[in-house]
Amino acid sequence: MEPPPPPPSQPSSSSTTTTAPLPRLEILTSSQLSSTSFGPLQKRINSGADVTFFHTSKAYRDVMVWVMQLNHAMIPRSSPDTARPVSYPLTPNRKEWSAPVRKLRELLAKAEGLMAEAPPEENKNRRFGNGSCRVWHGLLGERIGGWVGGLFDDEEIDKRVGEELKGYFMGSWGDKGRLDYGTGHELSFLAFLGGLWKVRYFGTAGEEEREDGEVEREIVTGVVEPYLEVVRKLITTYTLEPAGSHGVWGLDDHSFLPYILGSAQFTRPIPSSLPDSPTPVEGSCPGAPKPASVTNKQTVVDYRGINMYFGAIGFIYDVKKGPFWEHSPMLFDISGIKDGWGKINKGMVKMYRAEVLGKFPVVQHFGFGGLWRWEEDPELAAEGGGASVHVQSQPQQQDQTGGTKAPWAMVGGPSGGQVSMPRPDSGMSTPTGFPGRQTGLSPAPTGFPARGGQVPMPRGGIPNTGPMEQTSFPRGGGMHDRVGGNQFSVTKAPWAKD
Repeated sequence: MEPPPPPPSQPSSSSTTTTAPLPRLEILTSSQLSSTSFGPLQKRINSGADVTFFHTSKAYRDVMVWVMQLNHAMIPRSSPDTARPVSYPLTPNRKEWSAPVRKLRELLAKAEGLMAEAPPEENKNRRFGNGSCRVWHGLLGERIGGWVGGLFDDEEIDKRVGEELKGYFMGSWGDKGRLDYGTGHELSFLAFLGGLWKVRYFGTAGEEEREDGEVEREIVTGVVEPYLEVVRKLITTYTLEPAGSHGVWGLDDHSFLPYILGSAQFTRPIPSSLPDSPTPVEGSCPGAPKPASVTNKQTVVDYRGINMYFGAIGFIYDVKKGPFWEHSPMLFDISGIKDGWGKINKGMVKMYRAEVLGKFPVVQHFGFGGLWRWEEDPELAAEGGGASVHVQSQPQQQDQTGGTKAPWAMVGGPSGGQVSMPRPDSGMSTPTGFPGRQTGLSPAPTGFPARGGQVPMPRGGIPNTGPMEQTSFPRGGGMHDRVGGNQFSVTKAPWAKD
């Protein structure tokens, strides 16, 4: 009797494992450039309904793809050939950069140099906003045309998209009328860099001889980080007011991107052989500091020069006094997360969608044109449906007479009545209570995939970081609730519950 034939050999899992390509920001073709109408940026967001449409637009899709593209590039890579994974720290002493990045660094240096031509005036009667900042904005406006034009070897590209790029760059430095700076201005710089990507300023950025994510990493470490450094100098030189800040109720007075990109630097590595691996949602890179170490000033000093998250924390220590848990309670909550930097990174992305791209006061000044288009994306529209609870809480029309009010100063707020601070005898903790005792307030929104899971990818091409359960408001349905949360119950980070 013949023995049974051996079973067919099974290839190893490593040889058969494949991943779908991650979404990348589209690079416009020559025909698209010639057929697209470019010009001065247009203001489109004037009400909460416009924020709803924004969340189904091509601009919103592209912003999130661009954020995740940069974020994914900063994740460490592991290889069976090396004992330790390869991480991507900041390189402040690096001398050699690609030509496109070098030109942008020179542009930032020129903008910084204008501060010497507009020294701050002495005015002891104003706590925020030095009037000389308006002089600085004026000087920048006079020279930015030539500076942006000098980035391109092809004058035809500058003629087509130069006006839009100048608009985004000018919007990256705060408001010269209000003398403030916030995450909306940071978003404008992100759009400036994304616009350059779209017109192939950084090259093909996909050639096989370039390492996975190398171009994006150079953009982050060589341009984004220097931009943040110039912004911090601008803030301290002209005492710029935080734009739309929630104070201790918010993550940071001015920035958000360094918390996303900095947490990515420390998250769990992905295989270098699978560059399109999903973004890890848990775990940390071996050797990374613990999240709790942000409360240790010496550790912050040690890491702020090589990590963007610690760089942002370091700036907080530079400008604020007192216990960290008191002036930065949300960051303090986040520092207690036990599941590593991967979970922090996932939560930061989710929070960015809700607290930056989902807030009318932040996105109302964002401009649209041929690079970032105010057009409906069919797939996002199909997924989104109606307005979310988060967007429904936005103003129905633009307030032309006043600024952004604090959450407790709104009459007829999202819950339908007066929103007020808790009374001392109400049994509710204040956001600046003792560390670890913020249990009296409404539970923060949560909702994470199962431990060890990966971030799924929806049809629209934007990484879906999973639903966030509503605990204070009824659900409104649609895509937007997946990034929402209680607009005002933000004394705890949305993911700070273990």
